[in-house]
Amino acid sequence: MTDRPGLLISAPSSGTGKTTVMLGLLRALREDGLAVQPFKSGPDYIDPAFHLAAAGRASFNLDTWAMDGGLLSAIAAQAEGADICVAEGSMGLYDGVATRGQSGFGSSAETAQRMGWPVVLVLDVGGQAQSAAATALGFARYAPDLPFAGVILNRVASARHERLTRLGMERAGLTVLGALPRRGDLTLPERHLGLIQAVEHPDLEAAIAGYATFLRDHVDLEALRSAALGQSRPNTGALPTPPAQRIALARDAAFSFTYPHLLKGWRDAGAEILPFSPLADEAPAPDADLVWLPGGYPELHAGTLAAAEQFRAGLCKHAATRPIHGECGGYMALGAALIDKEGVRHQMAGLLGLVTSYEKRKFHLGYRRAVLDAPMPGFRPGSALRGHEFHYSTILDQPDAPLAQVADADGNPVPETGSRRGHVSGTFFHLITPDAA
Repeated sequence: MTDRPGLLISAPSSGTGKTTVMLGLLRALREDGLAVQPFKSGPDYIDPAFHLAAAGRASFNLDTWAMDGGLLSAIAAQAEGADICVAEGSMGLYDGVATRGQSGFGSSAETAQRMGWPVVLVLDVGGQAQSAAATALGFARYAPDLPFAGVILNRVASARHERLTRLGMERAGLTVLGALPRRGDLTLPERHLGLIQAVEHPDLEAAIAGYATFLRDHVDLEALRSAALGQSRPNTGALPTPPAQRIALARDAAFSFTYPHLLKGWRDAGAEILPFSPLADEAPAPDADLVWLPGGYPELHAGTLAAAEQFRAGLCKHAATRPIHGECGGYMALGAALIDKEGVRHQMAGLLGLVTSYEKRKFHLGYRRAVLDAPMPGFRPGSALRGHEFHYSTILDQPDAPLAQVADADGNPVPETGSRRGHVSGTFFHLITPDAA
């Protein structure tokens, strides 16, 4: 595991500004000449691409529920050559699940503890002053063994507001690392799964540069760098192995949700990744051993996908003799039809019988543990996998044989079992890792 010094940027809850702080800090440190290694705590598919844009290095997920100690150490080892690590938390600092996974309950606090990275708490102080210190003090003392660097006050209304809030932090014995004035233009565009994708941002570079300037003006960067710590542990694991040698990977605005540690592991093991764009009506490489359709936003591009005849023809030709697998949005695209939020039915590839609808949204979110009933690319029947599901689609028809027995983090069965037909398979969960239990 890495001995690089690091910090974990977290908050009491979502929506408090930690992503803005994260991106601004990554870029400001990079501008200061540091090699900065970003990480994301938890199963987020979108934030790592923003981190890459800000830091210039690929960001990787660290997940204590889904990953065992060996995989965590192998991913942490990707910081080799970096001067400092900066990780972004998910949700609130201590938010996780009720049942322990491979290494823990999946909270950002666990990630910080495992890596030895002190926590920087981004605290929205709107509507309070000295009282904010009580919240911060609770987070600092809730886990006595958690390294805690201090707080960044966010959405400060005035100089007087800042002075009173700092007074409360001083009384609580907490270090204030910065105070960010309230600014309505420092938000990233969002849609139903969170932030828009980095590739869709109209001017991402200018936005990140602005965040860096904002952080530099209002945060003590030297104090943050001095607070960074880490702990040295051996690298005892390996990244996931590839499911095939030549992998045709759908890659565009409709299909982009693939965990970076999977792609890194596949490439490191010598697999060839062959990107293609369904939205550009490109067929997968004809000599690929496997076609992999990641999750994304097919519902926003359903009309374009329905008209992509070369894409669909290429899939059908491949499926006659070789495997295809789709995750979430990719699974929907392999189905018979997708109904958009206006109720319009769009023809999909038809390699599975799945019909999904966004006309009546239903929220699906959480970790998944799956035991395969049938083979899936790279895995035999009976294999146990860990993943994460996050979408708003409703299943209207799922006539094919189930792919797996799927349960949530607490072991409760879920109806989204995935499907299989011939050489084609699909799941609503995004694969993170095989289950080491």
